[in-house]
Amino acid sequence: MPGTLPIAEPLLILALGLSYFPQDRLSAFRARLQNDPDPVHKAKLMKDLGDVEFQEIQKDLDAGNGPDAVAVLEKYQAEAQSCVKDLDAKKIDAEQHPNGFKQLQVSIRQSLRRLDDILPGLTADEQKPFLQVRKELEHLDRHLIRELFPRQPGAEASAPKPKN
Repeated sequence: MPGTLPIAEPLLILALGLSYFPQDRLSAFRARLQNDPDPVHKAKLMKDLGDVEFQEIQKDLDAGNGPDAVAVLEKYQAEAQSCVKDLDAKKIDAEQHPNGFKQLQVSIRQSLRRLDDILPGLTADEQKPFLQVRKELEHLDRHLIRELFPRQPGAEASAPKPKN
């Protein structure tokens, strides 16, 4: 059938191109995050970056490549920690001006839920590095909640800053 070859070629090219698309998106988001000087903009980017990174994590896990999945997760954790550090350095009152803080907290909370979905499918040994990163993300989440809602009962007594 002479008419099918021209259609098949673009579909093959499209299929091959789509297999590289998530990695390109990941690189693009990381570049935007790294090059943006505004910590509020960086914090807002974390949700979309987290979406793409967790797609990559799931792809690595599905391929049986746990170490690469952990590396992507650790990169997300480092990016989130950097955003928290940059927001804190601006000395912004998050309660009065939650922009950035709120989006970052939502992204981290969503990542914690995604991790909770991933963990049951892993062996105890495979879970260890994921649990360590989860612990750090939970620490960042609590810090952001305290920044956003500083008048919570007991907030003064338990308000350590995140590790930098």
